Amino acid sequence: MPAKKKTPAVVKTSAAKTTTPATKTPATKTPATKTPAAKTTEATRTTKATRTTKTPATKTPATKTPATKTSAAKAPAAKAPAAKASVAKTAKAPAAQRVAAKPESRTALVRRARKINRELAEAYPYAHPELDFENPFQLLVATVMSAQTTDLRVNQTTPGLFAKYPTPEDLAAANPEEVEELIRPTGFFRAKTRSIMGLAKALTEEFGGEVPGRLEDLVKLPGVGRKTAFVVLGNAFGRPGITVDTHFGRLVRRWKWTDETDPDKVEKAIGELFPKSEWTQLSHHVIFHGRRICHARKPACGACPIAPLCPAYGEGETDPEKAKKLLKYEKGGFPGQRLNPPQSYLDAGGVPAPPLGGTIG
Repeated sequence: MPAKKKTPAVVKTSAAKTTTPATKTPATKTPATKTPAAKTTEATRTTKATRTTKTPATKTPATKTPATKTSAAKAPAAKAPAAKASVAKTAKAPAAQRVAAKPESRTALVRRARKINRELAEAYPYAHPELDFENPFQLLVATVMSAQTTDLRVNQTTPGLFAKYPTPEDLAAANPEEVEELIRPTGFFRAKTRSIMGLAKALTEEFGGEVPGRLEDLVKLPGVGRKTAFVVLGNAFGRPGITVDTHFGRLVRRWKWTDETDPDKVEKAIGELFPKSEWTQLSHHVIFHGRRICHARKPACGACPIAPLCPAYGEGETDPEKAKKLLKYEKGGFPGQRLNPPQSYLDAGGVPAPPLGGTIG
């Protein structure tokens, strides 16, 4: 019995002896055996030893320490797509974004517009009115007939009309039904018959059978507006004028020359950007470009000679090979619109248009 009492006393003294060093040296024993010790050491100063030895083996650093680092690593990853998206947008329309971000000054607009015209003059040195005519009367009638149809269809129709009615007097005295039949291929033939016979009568009665060379006189004729008058003045009389047709208005708005949509306001706005002496050829350059390259629905941006100057670059096909397939008339190797084009057009590789019902041989 006394031996049993001494044994626990020895154990107690040994426990007392062991407990005192346990409190003094927690850093040496606990990290080697228990994970909680690793947590306390990370919370205190002994993080270096635990990270170098225990980090790959224990779960605690994998859950806590990388958790803060992974969130930091994911943050740039979330920003990266936004940066890519902005780059993609600027790649599609860099010029348009520059114009939107930096408003163009009046001086810069004038310089850019005139440079575009110079570039177009180099691209289309043979630009001309695409209606066949031999005198002011023929050009006036052909221009009135070109409404709501193509110049090609007018050029295929007028030879028969002028062969039968070569002068204003002849046309004024014609049978309306016969005239309607002759110009039927151009569409709206009844209304056009009234217009061309009416202007022929006015020319005969008021101007001695001659086409007047003044804007104020021309616009008084039936079916003649400012656009038609400037076509006649610029190409039959050599008097400068701006022709605001569908192509012209569409392109000057696409190029940010003006936001106006009314033809008279467009004419005024563009006239202020250029010297008066350039108005007629400017009209030809813009219209030629609109018919051959800068189409309404799918412009051939990749084949455009003024792409660096165009704020709308990228709206159409930018791949050069694909863009070439969109070119029309002489730029695409096809016949033009005139049956009798000027020699400069033929010298540049242009091909005359076929007569009505005919084909290019």
